[in-house]
Amino acid sequence: MKITDVRAHHIRIPFDAGPASFRQGASAISALDMVLVEVSTDAGFTGWGDAFAYVCPKTSCTAVAEMIAPQARGLEVPDAASIPAAMEQIQRNLHLFGRYGITMFAISALDIALWDLAGKVKGVPLHQLIGGAKRSTIPAYASLMRIGNPAHIAAECKKAIKLGYSAIKLHETTVPAVAAAREAIGPGVPLMVDMNCPLDGPAAIQFARDCKQAAPLFLEEPVWPPEDFATLAEVRREGRLDIAAGENACTVHQFRQMMTAGAVSHAQPSVIKVGGITEFLRVAVLADEFGVQVIPHSPYFGPGFLATLHLMAIRDAGLIEVFFMKRPACLWGDRIDVDANGHVAVPQGPGLGYEPDRNVMEQYRVA
Repeated sequence: MKITDVRAHHIRIPFDAGPASFRQGASAISALDMVLVEVSTDAGFTGWGDAFAYVCPKTSCTAVAEMIAPQARGLEVPDAASIPAAMEQIQRNLHLFGRYGITMFAISALDIALWDLAGKVKGVPLHQLIGGAKRSTIPAYASLMRIGNPAHIAAECKKAIKLGYSAIKLHETTVPAVAAAREAIGPGVPLMVDMNCPLDGPAAIQFARDCKQAAPLFLEEPVWPPEDFATLAEVRREGRLDIAAGENACTVHQFRQMMTAGAVSHAQPSVIKVGGITEFLRVAVLADEFGVQVIPHSPYFGPGFLATLHLMAIRDAGLIEVFFMKRPACLWGDRIDVDANGHVAVPQGPGLGYEPDRNVMEQYRVA
């Protein structure tokens, strides 16, 4: 069975995050941009992947079309055991474009699609191919977008807890914001603080100490630049709080540097950025060796989210990140919604488990 075509689909679904906004540069994001990658075969099987694309959908689409599609067309579809070697060769073929960023986003999409195909060919869910599920549902935490106003933060936190979420993550950079969230949710609910790399080492250490009373589970990416693992380790040590990082890291090699430096207590591989399911699995093995917890970056709604559910299903513990927002449509219907107990069900169908709704794709397609 051979790959006959690789096609990128740019899908944009608007959302309502209440008082929150997410800004990249000067532009506010008000829609979920996804790049779905469809891998067709001569046997009629179709695999689906996902390339990171928050503010770069056209670039991700071009990377798939110009770098990935020529590599994949005509490729004999590998079985599960052969996917790592196939992806290693593609990484080698494309290394001159860089092993991070857009190139790896596109590689991630192909890798996810190949695993989807491997499961469909054998008629088994992805989690069965990668070790066997230990959990049928994954507890979700509400990932709030940046709000700023402490009163609004408190209100959104209370709303999320009322809906069943068992933990909260903020995207805030002030101590009053963190304090307001803790007061709103009480002492027993895990609270995470994602800072998105704003501070130097001394400022991050001070922020960690100032937040101590609010008892965050961890500070996420407090330091600029994110690959300064020595400074991140210093913040972890001197700030006396656990540190999470990894959503901006690609391949297991960068995670090894991070963990060897002692920079993190929690590793956050993003399956649509790190190099796909293959690299995520390598990171998870490494994290277990170092005694680092795995809590993936997963605030997206495409095939990568399904892949993350499977990847967490084979682990004994760990949460999945869910953007706290309303959206008018979902590629998977209501099947990835958080239930009343704050969990998301692990798909049980072949491969990733679900097929995207073609009607939703067409309705929200960007030409």
